[in-house]
Amino acid sequence: MAVDVEAFRKEVYNVVASIPFGKVLSYGQIAWLVGCPNHSRLVGRMLHGAAESEGLPCHRVVNNVGRLAPGWIKQRHLLEEEGVTFRPNGCVDMKKWQWKLDE
Repeated sequence: MAVDVEAFRKEVYNVVASIPFGKVLSYGQIAWLVGCPNHSRLVGRMLHGAAESEGLPCHRVVNNVGRLAPGWIKQRHLLEEEGVTFRPNGCVDMKKWQWKLDE
């Protein structure tokens, strides 16, 4: 399936902008929400650098087990400021902090 990259980017940004304070979503969940469930890596590429340029809360996006973005040291601090806690392995506790879309 070919993806309209600009439309995909817009939809990804809309989802990320709507993630509530103190909650997280995974790249895969965002891909699923925008109708492209096999494009979680593309979600990551769309978000790389978008936090500053677009004013998006990209720090609220983690991988499916709660692992933070590699090399983005500030991400953990931003999440902790929102009250998000981490498991001993350094990953976000997804059972506790994952945004349940029916909330």
